[in-house]
Amino acid sequence: MSTEQTERPAETSPAGSWNDRPAPRTPAEWLTRAAEVGAILAADAVERDRAGQTPYAEVQLLKDSGLVTLLGPVEYGGGGQTWETAYRVTREVSKADGSIGQLLGYHYLWSWAVRLLGTPQQIAAVEELATTNRYFFGGAVNPRDDDLVITEDGDTLVFNGRKTFSTGSKVSDLTVLEGVLEGTDQHIFAIVPSAQDGIVFADDWDNIGQRLTESGSVRITNVRISWDDAAGYVNREFRPLVYNTLNLPAIQLVFTNLYLGIAQGALETAAAYTRSTTRPWPYGRDNKESAVDEWYILEAYGDLQSKLWSVEALTDQVGTQLSQILHGDREAVTARQRGEIAVRVAAAKQRAIDVGLEVTSRIFEVTGARATASSVGLDRFWRNLRTHSLHDPVAYKRREVGRYTLLNEIPEPTWYT
Repeated sequence: MSTEQTERPAETSPAGSWNDRPAPRTPAEWLTRAAEVGAILAADAVERDRAGQTPYAEVQLLKDSGLVTLLGPVEYGGGGQTWETAYRVTREVSKADGSIGQLLGYHYLWSWAVRLLGTPQQIAAVEELATTNRYFFGGAVNPRDDDLVITEDGDTLVFNGRKTFSTGSKVSDLTVLEGVLEGTDQHIFAIVPSAQDGIVFADDWDNIGQRLTESGSVRITNVRISWDDAAGYVNREFRPLVYNTLNLPAIQLVFTNLYLGIAQGALETAAAYTRSTTRPWPYGRDNKESAVDEWYILEAYGDLQSKLWSVEALTDQVGTQLSQILHGDREAVTARQRGEIAVRVAAAKQRAIDVGLEVTSRIFEVTGARATASSVGLDRFWRNLRTHSLHDPVAYKRREVGRYTLLNEIPEPTWYT
C-alpha cells in the first residue's frame, strides 16, 4: 500500500520525550505506563474537554509512550502483548479521559483488522509498517450508513461515498475503509493512508460527550488501492472464516472497558473531592467533623465501589476468554465458540453501562452542591458514558443473553453482535 501522506499540524507530546526510558515488557509494566499516561491526561482533562480541540497532542502522547504498539510484534519494536492487556490499558486511560481511551481502544481494534481478515502476507506487511512507524489507526466503517461503493479500474479498486462517523480518522495515520464492490455482494476492507486528498473530514462532531474523539463524518472520493491490498482476497476471491467476525465481540468489549474506565475514574475523582472539599451536613443531629465520616457518604461509596468491582471481575474474565480466541488458531474458531463469547461480552457490556451510569450520576450525592461547578468537571464522566453507551441499544444485548439463557441460542453475527 502507498504510504505517501500530506502534512498535518506538527504537535509534540505533553509528556516530552520517552526515548530514554525502557519499553514495558510485562503486562504489569504496560499497565504502569498506561497509568502514567493517564496521570498526564488527567492533569488538564477538564480544560481540554471544554476546548474540544483536535487531539493531535494527545495521540502523539499515545505514540511517544509506546501504547499504540502494545499489540505489535516484538520484532518490529512492538510490545507483543495480548488483547487481555490491551483491554486493561484502554480502561486505565479511560479513567483519565474517556475520549482518548476510546481512540486508543478503537486503534487496537482497527490495527487488528488485518489479522481478522488479511492474508499472512498482508498481516506481515501492515504490522511491520504500522509498528515500526508507531502509526495510529482510525476507521470509516459505520454500518448504518450506505456502504462505500467500490468500482474496478483494471487492477485497482476505487472507493467512493460518505460515512456519518469516522472515529479517530482525522488524527490517524491509517484509516480502515469498508465498501461493497459495485454489482456484487462482496464486502471489501482496505487500509489506506488517512492524509490524502480523497479523504475529507467535515469537522461536524459536536456532541455532549466524548468531545475529543473526532467522530464526525467523512467524504471518501476516488480513494484507490490495488486488488492486492484488499484484505483477505487472493486472486480476487475471499475465503471466509468464523474468525473474521470476531471484530464485533472485540470492539464491544472495547466499549465495555471504556465504560468501566470512565466509571472508575468518576468514582476516584469524586472520592478525592470528598476527602478534600466536601463538607459534613450540620443539621443531622449526629453531626460529624468531616464528610468522610458521614454515614450516607460511606454507604454510597461502599455500594458504588462494590458494584464496580463486580463489573470489573466479569469484564476481566471475559477479556481473558476473548483474548485467548483472538490469539488462537484462526482456522479453528467455531460458530458456537464465537457465539458464546459474544453473549458473555453482551452481559459484561450491559452491566458496565448500568453501573457506570449509576456511578457517574450518584457521585454528586456524595460530593455536594459545589461539586457541580463547571471548573470541577465531574459532569464529563456522565456525559462521556451516556454519549457512547448509545452506540447501539443495550436492550438488544439483554435480549441476546436472555435467548441464550432460555433457549440456548447464540446470536448470529451482525455488524453489532
